[in-house]
Amino acid sequence: MTSPTASVRRLTPADLPACSALAVSRDWGAEEHKWRFLLTHGTGYGVDAPDGDGLAATTVLTRYAGGLAAVSMVLVAARYEGRGLGRRIMGHVLAEAGDDTVTLHATERGRPLYEKLGFRATGTVVTHRGRFTPPAPAGNAVAAGNAAPGAGEPRDFTEADLPALLALDAEVFGADRSPLLRDLPRFAERVVVAEEDGVLTGYASAWLNADTLVVGPVVAGDAAGARRLITAIAADAGTPVRLDLRTGVPGGLDGWAAEHGVAPVFPNTLMVLGDRDLPGDEHRRHTPLMVALG
Repeated sequence: MTSPTASVRRLTPADLPACSALAVSRDWGAEEHKWRFLLTHGTGYGVDAPDGDGLAATTVLTRYAGGLAAVSMVLVAARYEGRGLGRRIMGHVLAEAGDDTVTLHATERGRPLYEKLGFRATGTVVTHRGRFTPPAPAGNAVAAGNAAPGAGEPRDFTEADLPALLALDAEVFGADRSPLLRDLPRFAERVVVAEEDGVLTGYASAWLNADTLVVGPVVAGDAAGARRLITAIAADAGTPVRLDLRTGVPGGLDGWAAEHGVAPVFPNTLMVLGDRDLPGDEHRRHTPLMVALG
């Protein structure tokens, strides 16, 4: 079978069923809720299958103000694999990204292609999944999340928190993603915030992806604050919980997550194009909203 010759085109909401079908065919799951969010806040690209059966390839480019971009959902139909289609569609989105710092999370299958395109590994993010068992209270609610004495307990987000949340996120993430975050209360099942002395110091959200509650982003000043936010938002989950956690982080959350029922499942490699570094503060960025968004 020859390689598809159709041009790369932009995806629209009408392509959602075809995107989901391609993802299912590659054992990624349908994830329509996730696809819809990505196509709302990023730009999807695809190549139509020449046999008329859906899409031969897809990807999504999400660009943030401040010169950062994330590439995700790089999928090629199995019947067209090995014909250069992944390289072709990646070349297209990298041209669209221009001079932005470009990042992605690579599976083991995709990593060789990205390395050939000039991406370098900067870390490992391991997906954890399982039924979250909250820490047992140790005298008070603060101790349940292993927080420092006197630290404020997480509470539900309100619209009045939005300006402070946007400012904190821009500082920690290193780019302005306010359009996406303004939509977060609608997309997510719940958003919680933490504050001390009236200053917002962290936040977390949880969104439903099929039968799994994905906890992310989690932004907190330290691991103790992150544990407290995760406990607050996942303690009553009626589904398995997913946490995407960086390895090798001092005081990291991977061991704690496993102790509480959310065990490691598979790794992704965090990669950046060229010799650039990711902006922001990685010490306060504990989980991404989703690996597709950087």
